[in-house]
Amino acid sequence: MSHKNMQSLIGSWLLPVLLACLLTGCKKGMIYPTASGRPYEVLVVMPTAMWEAPAGRALFAVLDTDVPGLPQAERSFRISQTDPNHFSQTMRIFRNIIQVNIDPKQFSQTRMKFMRDKYATDQIVLTINAPSENGLKEFCETYRQDIVDFLTRSEMNRLVKLLEKKHSKVAYDLAWQMFACKLFAPDELKSYKKAKDFFWASNNTATGMVNICMYSYPYEGPETFCKEYILQKRDSVMKKNLPGEQPGMYVQTDSLYTDVKPIVVHNGYAMETRGLWYMKNYMMGGPFVSHSRVDMETGRVIVVEGFVYAPEKMKRGLIRRLEGSLYTLQLPSEQYNMEINTGVEEEKKPTADAAEKPAAKR
Repeated sequence: MSHKNMQSLIGSWLLPVLLACLLTGCKKGMIYPTASGRPYEVLVVMPTAMWEAPAGRALFAVLDTDVPGLPQAERSFRISQTDPNHFSQTMRIFRNIIQVNIDPKQFSQTRMKFMRDKYATDQIVLTINAPSENGLKEFCETYRQDIVDFLTRSEMNRLVKLLEKKHSKVAYDLAWQMFACKLFAPDELKSYKKAKDFFWASNNTATGMVNICMYSYPYEGPETFCKEYILQKRDSVMKKNLPGEQPGMYVQTDSLYTDVKPIVVHNGYAMETRGLWYMKNYMMGGPFVSHSRVDMETGRVIVVEGFVYAPEKMKRGLIRRLEGSLYTLQLPSEQYNMEINTGVEEEKKPTADAAEKPAAKR
């Protein structure tokens, strides 16, 4: 056989094999498509009859909650649902999937776990296994915040990875020079102002204005992290450093619509403050979120905050993008993986050989 004919034969055989690998995945080193969809889109895979019953309505109620701390109601997630019988290859590449399994023979209690890249790369699949529909309903009612937090933090982990690669050099340099901290903020923040123990960075646009500010003050014991102390410090710093165009105008906190709660950031204690700000004596305001953490080396509280002014826009995406950047803050003594802990058990993806074996009962 001639060399040319051999090449033709190999080519005619190899092309279908490559196509098959791309579509179904080769056993030794599968090739997966990239997950599709917009941030905070969720596909629920469960029988349609169950989705319309009390158990499904309980899960829908969890996902249909509003984003906290916004001046108007905005849904946390964009929700879709499909029956398992219609869970096609196209649907399997959704970026966020919730799969519900009801089986009293396999499951004695309701639990949830997640897997990365189950059907596509950069994908999260949350599985909820329950012995009954009533068990699923009770689980959703009891652990509603855990489900919301998991999906939100999973999206923020995607954002953190993007910010590590592409971020504002202005904000990064200011955080490093003034506080010896690392901070990855959205790259469009190019305008800035700095003062003693304070800087502000912004895209400084007429519409959809997003801002990051960072400041510090002495740590004075546990009372430093009570709501009254945190808001008093915030108002004092903002009044001094972010005045309006006219005398008597300055940024203040709307304390009636602000919540303060402890959270864990990279295995360390932090205080999250979330709510609304406004410009004193001027019609201007919007949502903000901040993290307050202690730098043990200097005995100071480091605060990093994102706030939005966008009266003409929905603000969910804008504030969540800024919130994701808060988790990238590295204090001087810290060196860690910046991935946010989702609080849910991770199930390791099986190898191709293990996937062929029958699953054991749980």
